[in-house]
Amino acid sequence: MEIINRRQRMSSVARKIRREQDKTVGLVPTMGALHDGHLSLVREARRMCDVVVVSVFVNPTQFGPGEDFEHYPRDLTKDTALLTDYNVDYIFAPTVEEIYPKGFSTYVNVEGLSEQLEGASRPGHFRGVATVVTVLLNTIRPDFAFFGQKDAQQALVIRRLVKDLAFDTEIVILPIVREDSGLAISSRNLYLTPDEQNSAAVIHKALVQAKSAYKEGERNANRIMEIIRNTVESEPRARLDYVAVTDAETLERVDRVDDRPTLIALAAYVGKTRLIDNTILNKVKKKDGAATQ
Repeated sequence: MEIINRRQRMSSVARKIRREQDKTVGLVPTMGALHDGHLSLVREARRMCDVVVVSVFVNPTQFGPGEDFEHYPRDLTKDTALLTDYNVDYIFAPTVEEIYPKGFSTYVNVEGLSEQLEGASRPGHFRGVATVVTVLLNTIRPDFAFFGQKDAQQALVIRRLVKDLAFDTEIVILPIVREDSGLAISSRNLYLTPDEQNSAAVIHKALVQAKSAYKEGERNANRIMEIIRNTVESEPRARLDYVAVTDAETLERVDRVDDRPTLIALAAYVGKTRLIDNTILNKVKKKDGAATQ
């Protein structure tokens, strides 16, 4: 396994793999602080691709004022040790200056999908995501790139980006990986105290109750959201930021849930830590378990 820090070197290596070795390249973009959710993406990349690249880059442009960029967990040594066990070929770990050199002034904005949900709570967040993903895709030119369903809106933004800008990369979306409590695994879970870890399980509990109500015949989106709101607010350490019931592809709000795939997404604070989660009703099942573009 080789650790690459320079964008030009990464581009050169990837070009040689594609042109001279005729091998497929899989990219798993991460911000480090790797956990089982990331590793599920790495396993699938290893299964599908000849060469696996994991990028480790805490992207400053997707953090807003007052967010946790400075304190976001960083431990490349630990991440490298984890990835060694998964036969990763390359770790691309650039500096901020490599991705955003002096004079950088070009940003990518996916209109429509970026302004809602997380975009409303974190203005500019998806501009940062779309920009760094564009740089990574241009640098590595992977055949496949792997993302998690936990960041459902991010997955939609990236799929739209790849389609609109004609990248020759297939986007693979893999299921949420959860703790035994149901809490979606996230690097930000490291911020939670043991008591807050227990309290954070209410987020998944709320989604389960909403899904159960749907299965029992509830179709009114407002009532589904009310179930989530009441459940989250029953936990003293939790505070709901937003909950939405939307079309799973367009993020258009729905009043009634019909037979189309429908996303229930929420963000909540547990203590000072902001966590997101989601579930999809009427999910379209894929033969291999993964959803692609």
